[in-house]
Amino acid sequence: MEPIENLKKGFLKFQTSEFQEKAAIWKDLVEKGQRPQIAVIACSDARVDPAIMMNTNPGEIFAIRNVANLVPPYDKTGGYHGTSAALEYAVQYLEVKHIIVLGHAYCGGIDSLFSKHKPDLPGDNFIPSWMSIAEPAHRRVIATMPGAKESDQIRACEKGSVLVSLENLMTFSCIREKVFNGELYLHGWFVDIHAGTLSCYNAESNQFEEL
Repeated sequence: MEPIENLKKGFLKFQTSEFQEKAAIWKDLVEKGQRPQIAVIACSDARVDPAIMMNTNPGEIFAIRNVANLVPPYDKTGGYHGTSAALEYAVQYLEVKHIIVLGHAYCGGIDSLFSKHKPDLPGDNFIPSWMSIAEPAHRRVIATMPGAKESDQIRACEKGSVLVSLENLMTFSCIREKVFNGELYLHGWFVDIHAGTLSCYNAESNQFEEL
């Protein structure tokens, strides 16, 4: 139970420190509601918390987290569409001005695309289907970097999957319309959690450029 107790202690520390220090911000968020300008699609990986990495204040970003920070293509068929619902809420109700797809190095989800030789795990009921969203990036890497080390292929695929997600964002009509009207801007970012660096995708150079 120690990890759970640590979380409780962490909340009590937050309650008496940051919550008090930023009391005016919290009060404003309660009275006026949230109105973030930025939505961030980040990985569920415990090492990649966008609020911590970007040093944000409460209410500053609307975080959408899933395995491998993926955006599925628009799909109205039956099923549960958690990421799509969150995007719809961010764009239609919160009216965010920016959407950032935040990829990261050493992503377990992307690594699984290169681990088909490994035996299936007992719980692999949902992960393979979800990770198929990134298959276009995986195929592109295999086709263009056939002789590269697998670690280099994985790094390239992690960045490539960010571009796939940016493409999939444009399959949502509410997003596409706002982008065309200059009301919404899409960004692809990549964090190397080993080097501690952030790179941003430049569409003109077709490269991720380090800050």
